[in-house]
Amino acid sequence: MANILIIDDEKSIRKTLTEILSYEGYKIDEAGDGEEGLKKFKEKTYDLVLCDIKMPKLDGIEFLEKAKQINSDVPIIIISGHGNIETAVEAVKKGAYDYISKPPDLNRMLITLRNAMDKTTLVAETKVLKRKVGKVQEIIGESAPIKKIKDTIDKIAPTDARVLITGDNGVGKELVARWIHEKSNRSSGTLVEVNCAAIPGELIESELFGHEKGSFTSAVKQHIGKFEQANGGTLFLDEIGDMSMNAQAKVLRVLQEGKITRVGADKDITVDVRVIAATNKDLLKEVEEKKFRIDLYHRLGVIIMHVPSLNDRLSDIPLLVEKFLQDIATEYGQPKKSVDKNAMEALQKHNWSGNIRELRNVVERLIILSGKTISADDVENYVLPRK
Repeated sequence: MANILIIDDEKSIRKTLTEILSYEGYKIDEAGDGEEGLKKFKEKTYDLVLCDIKMPKLDGIEFLEKAKQINSDVPIIIISGHGNIETAVEAVKKGAYDYISKPPDLNRMLITLRNAMDKTTLVAETKVLKRKVGKVQEIIGESAPIKKIKDTIDKIAPTDARVLITGDNGVGKELVARWIHEKSNRSSGTLVEVNCAAIPGELIESELFGHEKGSFTSAVKQHIGKFEQANGGTLFLDEIGDMSMNAQAKVLRVLQEGKITRVGADKDITVDVRVIAATNKDLLKEVEEKKFRIDLYHRLGVIIMHVPSLNDRLSDIPLLVEKFLQDIATEYGQPKKSVDKNAMEALQKHNWSGNIRELRNVVERLIILSGKTISADDVENYVLPRK
């Protein structure tokens, strides 16, 4: 049974709403002003709040602002007199779910309440699922380069500074970006990832900024771009060095002005997004070759982090191998295998051009093809298979 808090200084309105909603199966609490309502909101968890605008002690707007600081997930529906519609609209802009005019239309009110409840349920379920399947993997390693990476993440994550992550393919640039977001003040928001290299040049603008219906031949409906999807959170632009010059110019504008324009639209949309970019290219060399904008490079690179290759942190290989052995055994539903000392030394002598990604693939191959204990002979036979 859902709990609803009704806040209104008109007793007749409270009584009417309580009777209607109680009949619909909701459990109702009442408050005669914003101050009393806020006290109850702090003391008890509600699924939804119906709140009047004009009230003594604490008005609806003030209640809304304070309540959102306490629990931003609870939908708040504003009840407004006809003369207060502009104020109600302003309340929606500040985070209210919707507004209902006085006297309330019964059918519209019940539909609005159900929609708000459904949205709250979906948000809660999404958060649970994200915790279950979206848990950020640990950054494995105790080497000096990895300790430096972890220390840098702790320093820069709480800020909104843009970050440019550099490093070879497979070193874990995406994982670093995820941890920056996870430890940031935006962690409750969305981390939206874009692989700039995987999107055709003619579609990158639509993907990033969205488009309006009919703006081009295949635009059969409106599309919300990645910047809008990441509003209030973080946008991770992977392989930024592969972005077209035209798209670079538009990304630069967003970073400068905090506004985007959908393809086919003439209206600006304000976005609040922290941008983290990553590349395996030497962007300064790309600048010299006129393939990357120098002004965008400086905008993105407020903080520049270089993720070391696996060959620069060979002492971390035993820890990584142990982690992969456990993860893959769990994935396969099999007992965990072990690696003998000589095999581990052989792995540490290998040239890991594919970095962490290659190491994980190798461990999986060894698990499949080796016996209970992975030996140096197994490494010799399966890590560098003979032709």
